[in-house]
Amino acid sequence: MPSKSKTKKKRWLSDEDLYFWDQGTLVKSYERLGGHLQKNGAWFAVWAPHADEVSVIGDFNDWNHKENPLQKTGSGCWECFVPGASEGQRYKYHIQRGLYVADKCDPYAVQMEPPLSQGNSVQGLAAVLNPLQYEWSDQKWMDRRDGPGSLTKPISIYEVHLGSWRHKKCSTSLSYREIAPALADHVSNLGFTHVEFLPVAEHAYYGSWGYQVIGYFAPTYRYGAPEDLMFLIDTLHQRGIGVIIDWVPAHFATDPQGLVFYDGSTLFEYDDPEMRYHPDWGTYIFDYGKAGVRNFLTSNALFWIEKYHIDALRVDAVASMLYRDYSREKWSPNIYGERENLEAIDVIKKTNEAVYSHFPGVFTIAEESTAFQGVSAPTYDHGLGFMYKWNMGWMNDVLSYMSEDPVHRKYHHNLLTFSFVYAFSEHYILPLSHDEVVHGKGSLWDRMPGDEWQKAANYRLLLGHMYGHPGKKMLFMGSEFAQTHEWNHDYPLNWNLANHPLHGGITRLVQDLNALYKESAALWDDSPSGWSWVGEHVNDSILIYERKHGSDSILFALNMTPVPRHNFRIGVWEDGNWHERLNSDAPLYGGSGVGNMGRIEAKPVPCHGRPASLVVVLPPLAFLVLEKGS
Repeated sequence: MPSKSKTKKKRWLSDEDLYFWDQGTLVKSYERLGGHLQKNGAWFAVWAPHADEVSVIGDFNDWNHKENPLQKTGSGCWECFVPGASEGQRYKYHIQRGLYVADKCDPYAVQMEPPLSQGNSVQGLAAVLNPLQYEWSDQKWMDRRDGPGSLTKPISIYEVHLGSWRHKKCSTSLSYREIAPALADHVSNLGFTHVEFLPVAEHAYYGSWGYQVIGYFAPTYRYGAPEDLMFLIDTLHQRGIGVIIDWVPAHFATDPQGLVFYDGSTLFEYDDPEMRYHPDWGTYIFDYGKAGVRNFLTSNALFWIEKYHIDALRVDAVASMLYRDYSREKWSPNIYGERENLEAIDVIKKTNEAVYSHFPGVFTIAEESTAFQGVSAPTYDHGLGFMYKWNMGWMNDVLSYMSEDPVHRKYHHNLLTFSFVYAFSEHYILPLSHDEVVHGKGSLWDRMPGDEWQKAANYRLLLGHMYGHPGKKMLFMGSEFAQTHEWNHDYPLNWNLANHPLHGGITRLVQDLNALYKESAALWDDSPSGWSWVGEHVNDSILIYERKHGSDSILFALNMTPVPRHNFRIGVWEDGNWHERLNSDAPLYGGSGVGNMGRIEAKPVPCHGRPASLVVVLPPLAFLVLEKGS
């Protein structure tokens, strides 16, 4: 008898997929794992190498774990096809390993339902089948964005927590779609080039601000559907505003339905109990040595860039990834007996390489607080491969200095000047972020000494120094009008403050500083040749420096005391006309009106080691911006 032909069983994960998965180089694994809708159902695939049985449960089978078992395909992955599964249906994975039984959310879920759903407990934090279809209208923006080119362009970032920027009359947060036009108008009016969102990935605990992630591929349900977030980003892009999101690969939430103990083993987290738990945040730490974890994290970075048109990722808590002893007394050294986390460093490098390889128009930012070398250097030059690093040293020093009473500032002058020693060792962003206005630190306004007028004057000085200092700029929401109370995620910003003359004046100053920054190539040149000392008068708490690019020259003169300095001479390289571009003591900013207010002629009188000089009035607790030209 002739032999019967064998029908080859249809598969979802190919041998090639599994090969790259094993290598830790399946960098777009979101295209293969998770729930994927087809014409007549959906494919499901999950990584659970230690499970004995895996099934998919959901709306399509009455949450019955016996209906749709997954088949093990190799490399620890499981898959199955569910006929009739359709868009909008919810699902989870039912996982068994010995006596361990759990209903887990899909790590690759692109949408998740609210965590506190009523009814059957398996529905909490369930994944939702969604093809992520959206018609974008931002092609002009996408065509002109240039990640590496940003090094020689202005970047001024407005940092936003979506839930507390504004509230509706019913004291609830705006949705993604509701916030879109209002935020685009506000940011455009202020002149910022980018918006940075605190993490938008799904998180069960609102009070974590998104930093304790449970759904890495799903935008939080709190403000709408994934397509609504796309609408928000699309709106900003059409207004010429870039979008940065905070990304959290350093640790994950311990909610039992999420990644923790996923297949009955320490799968995503470290096996080593001394390395598994993060003492600062009560979270679990990824085991970066596992190929599946590497696939997951690198793919997640690329996912947000590809599917949501994100322009940059600001990577959270990089320092905690770099060192195995970070914030812990007991820790396990690396294979060389040292403290560096070699696996995490490799993941960081490989992820940055993948980002720039697949999406050359974007960039990455490290929130890194140590002296680790080469954070913003390319990987081929032994760096980590980020484009930028937050300058935490500048932030800490300048806020400490500004909190001093002016009479004592001369004893702390080094806090104002030390950052210039290392200002060009990395590509820096100067952050006045949400971290500086929480956990009992008070507001930036609170840290300024003196009465209300002096607080406002000092606040203007802080802003002027940030825009004059080398490095890109970042302000947290509310800083544009000097929010007076500490940020609380449960309440909106106090927008009424902007109607107060002193606070409204600060808003006007932010607008004018952003305009100056975007117009002046001298302020984008963050190379050593783009900055130079002019003079410092320690006993009088005066600081003068020059920003330059080619023949363009801008002087910043800062008077950190309430004493006006008349007939003050500033050295320049040649005589000719200069003019006062900005004076933070001008009445429109809430100042007292002391200053020059016009053209200033440089004459051939040597000063500060230069052959010519200007004679100006330095207003009290104020800065001047002087520009060469008529």
